[in-house]
Amino acid sequence: MTTLSTVLITGASSGIGATYAERFARRGHDLVLVARDQARLDTLASRLRREHGIAVDVLQADLTQTSDLIKVETRLRDDRKIGILINNAGAAQSGSFIDQTPDAVAQIVTLNTTALVRLASAIAPRLAEAGDGAIVNIGSVVGLAPELGMTVYGATKAFVLFLSQGLTLELAPKGVYIQAVLPAATRTEIWERSGIDINTLPEVMDVGELVDAALVGFDRREPVTIPPLHEVSRWDNLQAARQVLLTDIRQSRAAERYRSAS
Repeated sequence: MTTLSTVLITGASSGIGATYAERFARRGHDLVLVARDQARLDTLASRLRREHGIAVDVLQADLTQTSDLIKVETRLRDDRKIGILINNAGAAQSGSFIDQTPDAVAQIVTLNTTALVRLASAIAPRLAEAGDGAIVNIGSVVGLAPELGMTVYGATKAFVLFLSQGLTLELAPKGVYIQAVLPAATRTEIWERSGIDINTLPEVMDVGELVDAALVGFDRREPVTIPPLHEVSRWDNLQAARQVLLTDIRQSRAAERYRSAS
């Protein structure tokens, strides 16, 4: 009988993270749930143990705090039962760039990028050594669209996509699956916390539908899963155009249009 990997999920107390916890619990996986809200984590963990007969550990942590981040990194390095990391913790922010304080900008960058990459770095060597396992990084379609105006948030999510694609190139040959999931607007608490009224958004996806779609992509081993994208050829064409662009970059000389001041 094959033993299922334990799944560690960040941002697990609500929204996308809590829904991932429910879905993996249904599949029979033991869980490690990470978030700031101890009471919510305990309530969720108790319900999942009762309903699904699995083991659930709770790890209270604020991933913007170095000491808490190190605690989660240590668990990922040392607990060989953990074979799947769901890098879900993140935050959005309302207002234009010049309206956001340097401290607020630094906090969102720390949570959405620094914490995410450090947790991936903590588990990846062990997974590569084992030749098995998965890292799921939750990005956003905003990372493809500076036109949407969420400059810092979008930049962090562009980082998540690039990191995931790079890790796929490095780690897929070693047996480690990397998935970037790019939601659009999803009905979670992230909007209220960031000061955005979700009712002003024209279309919002249910969180259960989002996670179920992401898991279809997970089971298919898609490197990038975009649940709200209905024409997958659009993504394929974008990637093909990017590859063509790369072939036209000549490093030895500047392009002709830059060789004249006129």
